[in-house]
Amino acid sequence: MTKVYLAKPRGFCAGVVRAIDTVDIALKHFGTPLYVRKEIVHNQSVVEKFKARGVSFIDYLSEAPAGSRVIFSAHGVSPQIRQEAKKRDLKIIDATCPLVTKVHAEVHRYRKLGFAIVLIGHQDHDEVEGTLGEAPDIIQVVGTVEEVENLVVPDPDRVVALTQTTLSVDESKVMIDALRKKFPNLTTPPKDDICYATQNRQDAVKSLVGKGIDLLLVVGSQNSSNSQRLCEVAKALGVEAHLIDRATEIKEEWVSNKKCIGLTAGASAPEYLVEEVVAMLESLGAISEELNLIEEDVNFALPSEISDLVNDKTPLGSSEKTPLPTAQA
Repeated sequence: MTKVYLAKPRGFCAGVVRAIDTVDIALKHFGTPLYVRKEIVHNQSVVEKFKARGVSFIDYLSEAPAGSRVIFSAHGVSPQIRQEAKKRDLKIIDATCPLVTKVHAEVHRYRKLGFAIVLIGHQDHDEVEGTLGEAPDIIQVVGTVEEVENLVVPDPDRVVALTQTTLSVDESKVMIDALRKKFPNLTTPPKDDICYATQNRQDAVKSLVGKGIDLLLVVGSQNSSNSQRLCEVAKALGVEAHLIDRATEIKEEWVSNKKCIGLTAGASAPEYLVEEVVAMLESLGAISEELNLIEEDVNFALPSEISDLVNDKTPLGSSEKTPLPTAQA
């Protein structure tokens, strides 16, 4: 009999709930046309459900007519994008995750102090592009130890390391150690930039591995950095892991002869997708059990641009308390 352990916490983080609620409320109050720059969160199902309701996802602000309403995604944007929006008289609603905004603020803080900034992350990720845009003249992005070794800065004693919020905790430590070896006086912010949800979900995966799972299934889209990292955490500990968007992507050879399967979801994956996987595995004879591994209770206020539109005192961050349209099958 196959056992399935469901990791908790999993799925939506407070920043994702905030971003999805932002689009939902804007859609209800303003209707269409409504534009979102990039994907509101990196999940295919969430994006497709909003498209079905008339939301237009665009890569460039020029795709939105002048004066129209545009939502910035949870990953943040550069000052250049904000300036372009102002020039085109766009009505902006900013759904940037507050934890990403924190990193942007750190860029300006250390710039004023005269530091060179090393941003640990993936060069082509939307979040990194936005952070880099805050000070492209003093930020260098590194994703490998080899890139660290090739860094050249004006003053080796005034270097600060910032981090993409969705990195692997272990990956970040390796990079920080490499940077500290090259720059012994390296400065890091008072609090780790990796977000609470990313860290909690990675720690939960490690706990699942400790339970003896021989397979980890991660529900999330391929362009979701934090979901990819969950697979990497398991693989680094010697456990087979696969990232799937839907239950239909599970291959029979993955689950056959497995005694214990771990199941989790990236921070942008809705719970109904997890439920689909559970239903499929149970149809094959598996027994599921939820493991409450880490307590998580974080909520973020709605963006100021739409907070006046609602009179809901229910805190965000819990799909059980505030069911989202995108969280329904």
